[in-house]
Amino acid sequence: MSGNDLSHAAPRRVLLIVGGGIAAYKSLELVRLLRKADVAVTPVLTKAAERFVTSLSLSALAESEVRTELFSLADEAKMGHIELSRSADLVVVAPATADLMAKAANGLADDLASTVLLATDKPVFMAPAMNVRMWLHPATQRNLATLAVDGVRIVGPDEGSMACGEFGPGRMAEPPVIAQAIFEALKPAPRPLAGRHVLITAGPTAEPIDPVRVITNRSSGKQGYAIAGALAGLGARVTLVSGPTSLPPPPGVARVDVETALQMKAACDAALPADVAVCVAAVADWRPDHAFKLKLKKGPGAPPSVALVENPDILAGLSAKGPQRPRLVVGFAAETNDLEANARSKLERKGCDWIVANDVSGEGIMGGDQNEVLLVTREGTERWARAAKTGIAARLAERIAAALA
Repeated sequence: MSGNDLSHAAPRRVLLIVGGGIAAYKSLELVRLLRKADVAVTPVLTKAAERFVTSLSLSALAESEVRTELFSLADEAKMGHIELSRSADLVVVAPATADLMAKAANGLADDLASTVLLATDKPVFMAPAMNVRMWLHPATQRNLATLAVDGVRIVGPDEGSMACGEFGPGRMAEPPVIAQAIFEALKPAPRPLAGRHVLITAGPTAEPIDPVRVITNRSSGKQGYAIAGALAGLGARVTLVSGPTSLPPPPGVARVDVETALQMKAACDAALPADVAVCVAAVADWRPDHAFKLKLKKGPGAPPSVALVENPDILAGLSAKGPQRPRLVVGFAAETNDLEANARSKLERKGCDWIVANDVSGEGIMGGDQNEVLLVTREGTERWARAAKTGIAARLAERIAAALA
């Protein structure tokens, strides 16, 4: 498939947010190009954008209702902003004003457009358009960097004459350029892992002390779930063995819920054979040798002692040579010091093929939405810059697909 040929793809939908700026008139041509390629378009028009283009013009070209109000009684009775943010395959902001970029970068949601951007779980494209001084302002550049880390793709801006009479970067990219970027994004994703089975562990384990107390850790499961989703997106059949977490399973992923390390090991053994095992879960190294049947009560004297016994090593077990050893075994190492040395030591001890190590002493890593990792293999070491956990997941999924090719 090349160019804008989407004829063999499933029907595709774009949510187009039109920001307030003179470049808003270009959104009409963008809609025309998308509809010509049979891409469905749902427009969202900001209050400022209504000064430059009309709902009637957009609606006629898009053949769809134009949304403008966050507090629409008809829409919001059904949580319309959530439905809007999730129903499209792609969210496009064109023009993306400095104000809209700032709101998106800082998580503000005071109108329909910014609320949709905060609520969406779909890829976001932005085509910036603003005065050259606004574009070059440090605040805009900081927001641009934040959006890039969050996975927002920026199209443009171009350099040239502006309506304000100045010359420089800040002109919105031309509609054919934006449309081509959209067509490329809407092409069916390559599925290099089709027919492969991937086993992933994620989240914490919880080892019971008594009916109400457990030994656990701060793992949120976000990185493991992101990796499961990325691998499923490349066509793999994914079995996700998950410790306790509130995260929903990624689309197309079969989740097996467990609590303890023993349960996780049993679920992993049952899931074999697998082509790849990715052990992201923060498994407790020890568990109480027995769980008290009744809740322990605080009383006079010394607190009760809890004897610990070692849990099975799931990563080492999957890495052991044998007929069911996955072709590629990837472990994770959460460290607070000597990152590379500890990761390489773990690689040797466990017998796995790769270790993905991260320093969890940094603020916002454990339980947060971003990560910064070191990929340690027997061939060498790669440092991956801090990025959204979804971005780390996509990069690791691509490396796994390449290793199996």
